[in-house]
Amino acid sequence: MTRSNLLDEQDIASSAAAGNSEAMRQIYCRYAGVLTAAVARYVVDDDAVRDVLHDALVKAFQGIAGFEYRGPGSLRAWLQRIAVNEALAWLRMRKRLDVVSLDDDGVPIDDVAAAADNDDAALDSMERLDAAQLLELMKRLPDGQRTVLNLYAVEHRSHREIAEMLGISPESSAAQLHRARQKMIGMVRSFLDIR
Repeated sequence: MTRSNLLDEQDIASSAAAGNSEAMRQIYCRYAGVLTAAVARYVVDDDAVRDVLHDALVKAFQGIAGFEYRGPGSLRAWLQRIAVNEALAWLRMRKRLDVVSLDDDGVPIDDVAAAADNDDAALDSMERLDAAQLLELMKRLPDGQRTVLNLYAVEHRSHREIAEMLGISPESSAAQLHRARQKMIGMVRSFLDIR
């Protein structure tokens, strides 16, 4: 990125905060694709993805005066955080986060962690899939498992952070991640016809 592009991100945010509709249009044009992809990792219905994206952009434009430029990519990160939060709000509102308590299935947290270590070789086979194929497989996961997998693997949140965001225990987050990984491994093996 050139220096002018770096300043341009800050300038476009400032212009949008001042109510400049052309700056808002440019933000939409630049970031709608990445924001759509972020929302689609959580919400599987295409119409709902568009609705959540719309709500996220409205919220972003309403709050852009509070955006603080922190360097290259900070506008994108800020917008993505809003989009993910709106996707989580959509799932919560529709009671789609079917995250169960760890106590409900009796899997000790140590067993979850140990099993995750053994999955690494199987997860390597996922590298043979492109992003669209992986997204299609992820859409088959239950909402709660898909949400925890995304927050942990893509958003790089800890189980403690996920627990706070979703109102569950860190152990439940770990159990949901384990279940999601196991299902993904099975789906990838089936997709690639690996035995």
